[in-house]
Amino acid sequence: MKKDIQIPKVENVYIAIVNEYNDIYKTQDWNAYIINDKDVDLEMVLIVTSGYSEDKITSKFRKKLDKLPKKSYAKIELIQEELFELNNSFKVSYFEGNAMFDKTYLFRKNTINLKALQPIPLMQAKGIMVK
Repeated sequence: MKKDIQIPKVENVYIAIVNEYNDIYKTQDWNAYIINDKDVDLEMVLIVTSGYSEDKITSKFRKKLDKLPKKSYAKIELIQEELFELNNSFKVSYFEGNAMFDKTYLFRKNTINLKALQPIPLMQAKGIMVK
Protein backbone atom coordinates (compact mmCIF):
# COMPACT_ATOMS: atom_id res chain seq x y z
CA MET A 1 0.00 0.00 0.00
CA LYS A 2 2.83 2.45 0.74
CA LYS A 3 4.19 1.94 -2.76
CA ASP A 4 0.87 3.22 -4.17
CA ILE A 5 1.20 6.62 -2.48
CA GLN A 6 2.74 9.21 -4.78
CA ILE A 7 4.52 12.03 -2.96
CA PRO A 8 5.29 14.84 -5.41
CA LYS A 9 8.73 16.45 -5.23
CA VAL A 10 8.90 20.13 -4.30
CA GLU A 11 10.84 22.16 -6.86
CA ASN A 12 11.42 25.91 -7.32
CA VAL A 13 10.03 26.83 -3.91
CA TYR A 14 12.64 28.19 -1.51
CA ILE A 15 13.03 29.71 1.94
CA ALA A 16 15.47 32.63 2.28
CA ILE A 17 16.73 34.59 5.26
CA VAL A 18 17.48 38.13 4.05
CA ASN A 19 19.43 40.87 5.79
CA GLU A 20 17.71 44.17 4.97
CA TYR A 21 17.39 47.72 6.21
CA ASN A 22 14.28 48.61 8.21
CA ASP A 23 13.24 52.18 7.32
CA ILE A 24 10.92 52.52 10.32
CA TYR A 25 13.36 51.53 13.08
CA LYS A 26 16.58 52.43 11.19
CA THR A 27 18.09 48.97 11.84
CA GLN A 28 19.44 46.02 9.85
CA ASP A 29 16.97 43.16 10.28
CA TRP A 30 16.95 39.50 9.30
CA ASN A 31 13.65 38.44 7.69
CA ALA A 32 12.49 35.04 6.45
CA TYR A 33 10.78 34.84 3.03
CA ILE A 34 9.11 32.13 1.01
CA ILE A 35 9.90 32.31 -2.71
CA ASN A 36 7.72 30.83 -5.46
CA ASP A 37 9.97 30.56 -8.52
CA LYS A 38 7.39 28.42 -10.35
CA ASP A 39 5.20 29.35 -13.31
CA VAL A 40 2.04 28.50 -11.33
CA ASP A 41 0.37 29.97 -8.25
CA LEU A 42 0.57 28.16 -4.92
CA GLU A 43 -2.68 27.83 -2.97
CA MET A 44 -3.26 27.51 0.79
CA VAL A 45 0.40 27.82 1.82
CA LEU A 46 0.97 26.76 5.44
CA ILE A 47 4.31 27.46 7.13
CA VAL A 48 5.34 26.25 10.60
CA THR A 49 8.67 27.49 11.93
CA SER A 50 10.64 26.57 15.02
CA GLY A 51 14.18 26.61 16.34
CA TYR A 52 15.92 23.90 18.33
CA SER A 53 19.23 22.60 19.66
CA GLU A 54 20.19 19.82 22.06
CA ASP A 55 19.00 21.77 25.10
CA LYS A 56 16.77 24.58 23.73
CA ILE A 57 13.56 24.75 21.75
CA THR A 58 11.50 27.74 20.64
CA SER A 59 7.76 27.98 20.39
CA LYS A 60 6.21 27.27 17.00
CA PHE A 61 5.21 30.11 14.69
CA ARG A 62 2.49 29.47 12.12
CA LYS A 63 1.66 31.48 9.00
CA LYS A 64 -0.95 30.93 6.31
CA LEU A 65 -1.03 32.46 2.84
CA ASP A 66 -4.21 31.94 0.80
CA LYS A 67 -2.25 32.38 -2.42
CA LEU A 68 1.38 32.91 -3.41
CA PRO A 69 1.39 34.07 -7.05
CA LYS A 70 3.84 32.64 -9.56
CA LYS A 71 7.31 34.22 -9.64
CA SER A 72 6.74 36.06 -6.34
CA TYR A 73 7.74 36.00 -2.69
CA ALA A 74 6.20 36.80 0.70
CA LYS A 75 7.64 37.72 4.09
CA ILE A 76 7.18 35.05 6.74
CA GLU A 77 8.69 36.58 9.87
CA LEU A 78 11.42 38.66 11.48
CA ILE A 79 14.19 36.48 12.94
CA GLN A 80 16.18 37.64 15.94
CA GLU A 81 19.93 37.04 15.77
CA GLU A 82 19.86 35.02 19.00
CA LEU A 83 18.09 32.26 17.03
CA PHE A 84 21.03 31.79 14.64
CA GLU A 85 22.75 29.56 17.21
CA LEU A 86 19.83 27.14 16.83
CA ASN A 87 18.73 24.91 13.96
CA ASN A 88 15.83 26.78 12.33
CA SER A 89 13.18 24.62 10.67
CA PHE A 90 10.52 25.80 8.18
CA LYS A 91 7.85 23.20 7.38
CA VAL A 92 5.98 24.26 4.24
CA SER A 93 2.81 22.68 2.82
CA TYR A 94 0.82 23.95 -0.15
CA PHE A 95 -1.53 22.97 -2.95
CA GLU A 96 -0.55 23.16 -6.59
CA GLY A 97 -3.55 22.18 -8.66
CA ASN A 98 -5.12 19.16 -6.94
CA ALA A 99 -1.86 17.92 -5.41
CA MET A 100 -0.56 18.71 -1.96
CA PHE A 101 3.18 19.33 -1.58
CA ASP A 102 5.18 19.27 1.63
CA LYS A 103 8.82 20.00 2.45
CA THR A 104 10.95 20.88 5.47
CA TYR A 105 13.69 23.47 4.99
CA LEU A 106 16.46 23.50 7.60
CA PHE A 107 18.93 26.28 8.34
CA ARG A 108 21.59 24.59 10.46
CA LYS A 109 22.94 26.41 13.50
CA ASN A 110 25.41 29.22 12.81
CA THR A 111 24.88 29.09 9.01
CA ILE A 112 22.97 32.39 8.96
CA ASN A 113 25.62 35.10 8.91
CA LEU A 114 26.82 38.04 6.82
CA LYS A 115 29.69 36.01 5.29
CA ALA A 116 27.23 33.52 3.72
CA LEU A 117 25.12 36.05 1.80
CA GLN A 118 24.29 35.24 -1.83
CA PRO A 119 21.90 36.74 -4.43
CA ILE A 120 18.29 35.60 -3.91
CA PRO A 121 16.14 34.77 -6.99
CA LEU A 122 13.28 37.20 -7.72
CA MET A 123 14.44 39.57 -4.97
CA GLN A 124 16.85 42.44 -5.33
CA ALA A 125 18.53 41.32 -2.13
CA LYS A 126 21.19 39.06 -0.69
CA GLY A 127 20.62 36.42 1.93
CA ILE A 128 20.93 32.76 2.83
CA MET A 129 18.72 30.35 0.95
CA VAL A 130 17.68 26.71 1.36
CA LYS A 131 16.34 24.92 -1.72
